[in-house]
Amino acid sequence: MKTPDNSRPVTGVFWMVVTGLLFVMVTAVVKYMGPRIPAAEAAFLRYILGLILLLPMLRAVQRAHLSRGQLGLFAIRGLAHAMGVWAWFFAMARIPIADVTAMNYLSPIYVTLGAALFLGEKLAFRRIAAVVMALIGALIILRPGFREVGPGHFAMLAAALVFALSYLLGKRLTDETGPAVVVVMLSVVVPIGLAPLAFAVWVTPTMTELALLMGVAVIATTGHFTMGLAFKAAPLTVTQPVTFLQLVWAVTLGAVMFGEPADFWVVLGGSIIMASVLFITLREAALKRRLRTPVVNATKL
Repeated sequence: MKTPDNSRPVTGVFWMVVTGLLFVMVTAVVKYMGPRIPAAEAAFLRYILGLILLLPMLRAVQRAHLSRGQLGLFAIRGLAHAMGVWAWFFAMARIPIADVTAMNYLSPIYVTLGAALFLGEKLAFRRIAAVVMALIGALIILRPGFREVGPGHFAMLAAALVFALSYLLGKRLTDETGPAVVVVMLSVVVPIGLAPLAFAVWVTPTMTELALLMGVAVIATTGHFTMGLAFKAAPLTVTQPVTFLQLVWAVTLGAVMFGEPADFWVVLGGSIIMASVLFITLREAALKRRLRTPVVNATKL
């Protein structure tokens, strides 16, 4: 029997639609800023400004009484996530929004592989087939030999991989300490990891650029909140398919705001990757398993 919190599919879909729009807005703002502010500095400032929004949650960390081992895992996760955020900002300023959004869907595929390798989860034939199809989707997007594959594409591949590591560690730490602690610790460690890279290439930001980065922090934080509301209202099997709309919005936004031509092959590859993610999600629900691997359905900012 479903719980009341899990029986409002329309509400869940609504909040997931809002979440997708918010995360596409994040990509639009970062794209609008362009490459003048180096990626490491932009990511560093986004997290520093975002810490202001998390001050009310600091008490949760004090009450957690973290062990040395947990602090070590938080440090590893934060540094890994810092590299992923840097790579995402780098890619966002150099390749079309649709490419970034489509390649973003690779993260849950990497998570699935990582869960099998490091968490002992079973990698059945159907999961292997879904992973292979997702990788084919990535090749369709990149089309090496048929289009120019630049540093931005390689950065996005690396970002998806590093974010997968971050989510695997985040899953374990959330089980041990709670989501509030995990969010705050990530927001504290990431700017520490980014600081040396940011100061090495520092460019004094304008007030407009600072305002835009503050906007990124507010929009991304709001997006994570609305995503939580979606997950509370409905199961992943209801909300997960809605995340595909992000690719549609990204293609539309890139064409309308930035003059980026709609690339059929990017949409096709992204659709294949998203179908693979959806298949894994539905398969887990059909087998009535507890979902152990987090599903990534948005930007990681």
